[in-house]
Amino acid sequence: MLVAAAVCPCPPLLVPEVAAGAGPELDAARNACLDAVGVLAAARPDRLIVVGPAEPDGRGPFPPGSTGSFAGFGVDLAVRLGEAPAGSPAPQRALPASLAVGAWLLGRTRWDGAPVEGLGVGEPLTTDRCLRAGADLAAGAERVALLVMGDGSACRTVKAPGYLDERAVDFDAAAARALGDADVAALSALDESLAYELKAAGRAPWQVLAGAAQGAGLGGRLLYEDAPYGVGYVVAAWS
Repeated sequence: MLVAAAVCPCPPLLVPEVAAGAGPELDAARNACLDAVGVLAAARPDRLIVVGPAEPDGRGPFPPGSTGSFAGFGVDLAVRLGEAPAGSPAPQRALPASLAVGAWLLGRTRWDGAPVEGLGVGEPLTTDRCLRAGADLAAGAERVALLVMGDGSACRTVKAPGYLDERAVDFDAAAARALGDADVAALSALDESLAYELKAAGRAPWQVLAGAAQGAGLGGRLLYEDAPYGVGYVVAAWS
Protein backbone atom coordinates (compact mmCIF):
# COMPACT_ATOMS: atom_id res chain seq x y z
CA MET A 1 0.00 0.00 0.00
CA LEU A 2 1.20 3.49 -0.78
CA VAL A 3 2.06 5.39 2.42
CA ALA A 4 3.89 8.44 1.00
CA ALA A 5 5.01 10.07 -2.21
CA ALA A 6 7.24 12.93 -3.26
CA VAL A 7 6.79 14.62 -6.63
CA CYS A 8 9.81 16.43 -8.07
CA PRO A 9 10.91 17.84 -11.43
CA CYS A 10 13.74 16.05 -13.16
CA PRO A 11 15.94 18.48 -15.12
CA PRO A 12 19.63 17.57 -14.77
CA LEU A 13 20.10 21.27 -13.96
CA LEU A 14 18.69 20.43 -10.53
CA VAL A 15 22.13 18.97 -9.81
CA PRO A 16 24.40 21.94 -8.94
CA GLU A 17 27.45 20.40 -10.61
CA VAL A 18 25.51 20.22 -13.88
CA ALA A 19 23.98 23.69 -13.51
CA ALA A 20 27.37 25.26 -12.69
CA GLY A 21 26.91 29.06 -12.67
CA ALA A 22 23.15 28.74 -13.11
CA GLY A 23 22.85 26.63 -9.96
CA PRO A 24 21.32 29.33 -7.71
CA GLU A 25 18.43 29.81 -10.14
CA LEU A 26 16.99 26.47 -9.04
CA ASP A 27 17.81 26.75 -5.33
CA ALA A 28 14.15 27.09 -4.34
CA ALA A 29 13.11 24.05 -6.39
CA ARG A 30 16.09 22.05 -5.13
CA ASN A 31 15.33 22.82 -1.49
CA ALA A 32 11.67 21.96 -1.95
CA CYS A 33 12.66 18.60 -3.46
CA LEU A 34 14.86 17.81 -0.48
CA ASP A 35 11.97 18.67 1.85
CA ALA A 36 9.67 16.37 -0.11
CA VAL A 37 12.14 13.48 0.11
CA GLY A 38 12.19 14.04 3.86
CA VAL A 39 8.48 13.20 3.94
CA LEU A 40 9.31 9.81 2.41
CA ALA A 41 11.82 9.06 5.13
CA ALA A 42 9.34 10.00 7.85
CA ALA A 43 6.83 7.47 6.45
CA ARG A 44 9.27 4.58 7.12
CA PRO A 45 8.41 2.59 3.98
CA ASP A 46 9.41 -1.01 3.34
CA ARG A 47 10.12 -0.23 -0.30
CA LEU A 48 10.93 2.96 -2.20
CA ILE A 49 10.51 3.19 -5.96
CA VAL A 50 11.79 6.10 -8.04
CA VAL A 51 9.55 6.59 -11.09
CA GLY A 52 10.43 8.84 -14.00
CA PRO A 53 10.10 9.35 -17.76
CA ALA A 54 12.51 7.47 -19.97
CA GLU A 55 13.38 6.88 -23.58
CA PRO A 56 12.91 3.32 -24.91
CA ASP A 57 16.31 2.06 -23.75
CA GLY A 58 15.66 3.31 -20.21
CA ARG A 59 12.17 1.95 -19.67
CA GLY A 60 11.20 -0.78 -17.25
CA PRO A 61 12.44 -1.76 -13.79
CA PHE A 62 15.86 -0.97 -12.35
CA PRO A 63 17.03 -3.06 -9.38
CA PRO A 64 18.66 -1.70 -6.23
CA GLY A 65 22.24 -0.64 -6.86
CA SER A 66 21.62 0.55 -10.43
CA THR A 67 23.97 3.35 -11.37
CA GLY A 68 23.78 6.43 -13.52
CA SER A 69 26.02 9.26 -14.60
CA PHE A 70 25.86 12.89 -15.64
CA ALA A 71 28.80 12.49 -18.00
CA GLY A 72 26.49 13.16 -20.92
CA PHE A 73 25.99 16.65 -19.49
CA GLY A 74 29.70 17.30 -19.22
CA VAL A 75 30.06 16.43 -15.53
CA ASP A 76 32.06 13.56 -14.07
CA LEU A 77 29.46 12.63 -11.46
CA ALA A 78 28.06 9.15 -10.83
CA VAL A 79 25.04 8.21 -8.73
CA ARG A 80 23.64 4.97 -7.36
CA LEU A 81 20.04 3.96 -6.71
CA GLY A 82 20.35 2.46 -3.25
CA GLU A 83 22.54 -0.54 -2.51
CA ALA A 84 22.49 -3.86 -4.30
CA PRO A 85 21.84 -6.89 -2.05
CA ALA A 86 24.97 -8.81 -1.15
CA GLY A 87 25.86 -11.39 -3.76
CA SER A 88 23.51 -10.05 -6.42
CA PRO A 89 24.87 -9.48 -9.94
CA ALA A 90 25.81 -5.95 -10.90
CA PRO A 91 22.96 -4.15 -12.73
CA GLN A 92 23.66 -3.94 -16.44
CA ARG A 93 21.67 -0.87 -17.52
CA ALA A 94 22.49 2.74 -16.74
CA LEU A 95 19.75 4.83 -15.17
CA PRO A 96 17.89 7.25 -17.45
CA ALA A 97 18.41 10.92 -16.63
CA SER A 98 15.18 11.28 -14.63
CA LEU A 99 16.06 8.39 -12.32
CA ALA A 100 19.64 9.63 -12.04
CA VAL A 101 18.32 12.97 -10.74
CA GLY A 102 16.15 11.03 -8.29
CA ALA A 103 19.16 9.03 -7.16
CA TRP A 104 21.08 12.28 -6.67
CA LEU A 105 18.28 13.65 -4.46
CA LEU A 106 18.31 10.51 -2.34
CA GLY A 107 22.07 10.73 -2.03
CA ARG A 108 21.85 14.37 -1.05
CA THR A 109 19.48 13.46 1.80
CA ARG A 110 21.64 10.46 2.78
CA TRP A 111 18.77 8.04 2.29
CA ASP A 112 19.38 4.92 4.38
CA GLY A 113 15.86 3.61 4.83
CA ALA A 114 14.05 1.12 2.63
CA PRO A 115 15.62 -0.59 -0.38
CA VAL A 116 15.41 1.60 -3.47
CA GLU A 117 14.35 0.52 -6.96
CA GLY A 118 13.60 2.42 -10.15
CA LEU A 119 11.01 2.37 -12.90
CA GLY A 120 11.48 4.13 -16.21
CA VAL A 121 8.14 5.00 -17.80
CA GLY A 122 7.54 5.68 -21.47
CA GLU A 123 6.04 9.10 -22.04
CA PRO A 124 3.44 7.71 -24.53
CA LEU A 125 2.15 5.13 -22.01
CA THR A 126 -1.63 5.32 -21.95
CA THR A 127 -3.48 6.46 -18.87
CA ASP A 128 -5.02 3.03 -18.25
CA ARG A 129 -1.62 1.33 -18.34
CA CYS A 130 -0.12 3.98 -16.06
CA LEU A 131 -2.88 3.43 -13.51
CA ARG A 132 -2.42 -0.34 -13.63
CA ALA A 133 1.34 -0.01 -13.24
CA GLY A 134 0.86 2.20 -10.20
CA ALA A 135 -1.58 -0.21 -8.61
CA ASP A 136 0.92 -3.04 -9.10
CA LEU A 137 3.67 -0.99 -7.42
CA ALA A 138 1.47 -0.22 -4.42
CA ALA A 139 0.60 -3.90 -4.01
CA GLY A 140 4.27 -4.92 -3.89
CA ALA A 141 4.82 -4.34 -0.17
CA GLU A 142 2.93 -3.44 2.98
CA ARG A 143 4.40 0.10 3.05
CA VAL A 144 5.42 1.54 -0.34
CA ALA A 145 6.72 5.04 -1.05
CA LEU A 146 7.24 6.65 -4.45
CA LEU A 147 9.63 9.35 -5.56
CA VAL A 148 7.97 10.56 -8.75
CA MET A 149 10.13 12.53 -11.15
CA GLY A 150 8.64 14.52 -14.01
CA ASP A 151 8.26 17.96 -15.57
CA GLY A 152 5.20 19.85 -16.68
CA SER A 153 4.81 21.52 -20.06
CA ALA A 154 7.86 22.73 -21.94
CA CYS A 155 5.91 25.47 -23.74
CA ARG A 156 5.51 28.32 -21.28
CA THR A 157 7.59 30.95 -23.11
CA VAL A 158 8.97 31.64 -26.56
CA LYS A 159 12.39 30.52 -25.29
CA ALA A 160 11.06 27.24 -23.86
CA PRO A 161 12.15 23.96 -25.50
CA GLY A 162 8.71 23.62 -27.12
CA TYR A 163 8.24 27.32 -27.85
CA LEU A 164 5.13 29.14 -26.57
CA ASP A 165 1.77 27.37 -26.42
CA GLU A 166 -1.06 29.27 -24.76
CA ARG A 167 -2.55 26.02 -23.44
CA ALA A 168 0.50 25.31 -21.32
CA VAL A 169 -0.36 27.60 -18.39
CA ASP A 170 -3.77 26.01 -17.82
CA PHE A 171 -2.39 22.49 -18.18
CA ASP A 172 0.35 23.14 -15.65
CA ALA A 173 -2.06 24.83 -13.25
CA ALA A 174 -4.42 21.85 -13.35
CA ALA A 175 -1.55 19.41 -12.79
CA ALA A 176 -0.17 21.47 -9.91
CA ARG A 177 -3.59 21.62 -8.23
CA ALA A 178 -4.01 17.87 -8.56
CA LEU A 179 -0.54 17.15 -7.25
CA GLY A 180 -0.84 19.63 -4.39
CA ASP A 181 -4.24 18.26 -3.35
CA ALA A 182 -3.35 14.58 -3.87
CA ASP A 183 -6.37 14.51 -6.18
CA VAL A 184 -6.19 11.07 -7.76
CA ALA A 185 -9.22 11.62 -10.01
CA ALA A 186 -7.87 14.89 -11.40
CA LEU A 187 -4.46 13.34 -12.08
CA SER A 188 -6.09 10.40 -13.82
CA ALA A 189 -8.05 12.84 -16.00
CA LEU A 190 -5.01 14.66 -17.39
CA ASP A 191 -5.24 14.60 -21.18
CA GLU A 192 -2.45 12.39 -22.49
CA SER A 193 -2.67 13.81 -26.03
CA LEU A 194 -2.46 17.40 -24.81
CA ALA A 195 0.41 16.47 -22.48
CA TYR A 196 2.29 15.02 -25.44
CA GLU A 197 1.71 18.15 -27.52
CA LEU A 198 2.95 20.32 -24.64
CA LYS A 199 5.98 18.06 -24.06
CA ALA A 200 4.90 17.42 -20.46
CA ALA A 201 7.20 14.54 -19.55
CA GLY A 202 5.66 14.18 -16.10
CA ARG A 203 2.18 13.12 -17.23
CA ALA A 204 2.85 9.37 -17.31
CA PRO A 205 4.77 9.19 -14.00
CA TRP A 206 2.09 11.33 -12.33
CA GLN A 207 -0.59 8.94 -13.52
CA VAL A 208 1.44 5.98 -12.22
CA LEU A 209 1.28 7.79 -8.88
CA ALA A 210 -2.49 8.17 -9.27
CA GLY A 211 -2.82 4.42 -9.78
CA ALA A 212 -0.68 3.67 -6.74
CA ALA A 213 -2.64 6.08 -4.55
CA GLN A 214 -6.11 4.68 -5.28
CA GLY A 215 -7.76 4.02 -1.92
CA ALA A 216 -4.71 5.08 0.09
CA GLY A 217 -6.38 8.20 1.53
CA LEU A 218 -3.25 10.35 1.34
CA GLY A 219 -3.25 14.14 1.65
CA GLY A 220 -1.00 16.44 -0.37
CA ARG A 221 1.00 19.62 0.02
CA LEU A 222 2.27 21.81 -2.80
CA LEU A 223 5.84 22.86 -1.95
CA TYR A 224 6.89 24.63 -5.14
CA GLU A 225 5.47 25.68 -8.51
CA ASP A 226 7.23 27.77 -11.16
CA ALA A 227 8.37 27.70 -14.77
CA PRO A 228 12.07 28.58 -14.98
CA TYR A 229 13.39 28.23 -18.51
CA GLY A 230 9.76 28.03 -19.72
CA VAL A 231 9.24 24.52 -18.28
CA GLY A 232 6.66 23.80 -15.59
CA TYR A 233 8.18 22.45 -12.38
CA VAL A 234 6.11 21.21 -9.44
CA VAL A 235 7.18 19.81 -6.08
CA ALA A 236 4.61 18.15 -3.84
CA ALA A 237 4.54 15.79 -0.88
CA TRP A 238 1.84 13.19 -0.17
CA SER A 239 1.46 11.54 3.20
